[in-house]
Amino acid sequence: MARKGLETDSCCVWDGETLVLNILGKPGAKQDAIGKIKGNQLKVSVTARPVAGRATDHMVRFLAKEFGVTTSDIEVVFGRFNVNKQLRIKSPQRLPSVIDKYLNEKESMLPL
Repeated sequence: MARKGLETDSCCVWDGETLVLNILGKPGAKQDAIGKIKGNQLKVSVTARPVAGRATDHMVRFLAKEFGVTTSDIEVVFGRFNVNKQLRIKSPQRLPSVIDKYLNEKESMLPL
């Protein structure tokens, strides 16, 4: 049972040990890649075509490698059949540079 998405004005936010990502997917791309942050979404391109959720499944496998987790550690909260998605990544072992940079900048803007 999928849970209701975490409403956030950010592309990514920590919920305890879980990283919540708002994603703008781009299926049918030339290569799998994590792109730039656009508004409150992280652009993620995958080579898979958008047929019957296959692009989302492919994205989960790709992101699992990027974050150093298993596919079962990634939950698609919503957007399985849509380019707008929210994913929950349980205890990521590493962060792609664009996310690490974003979270560090966001943290440095917090009042002391």
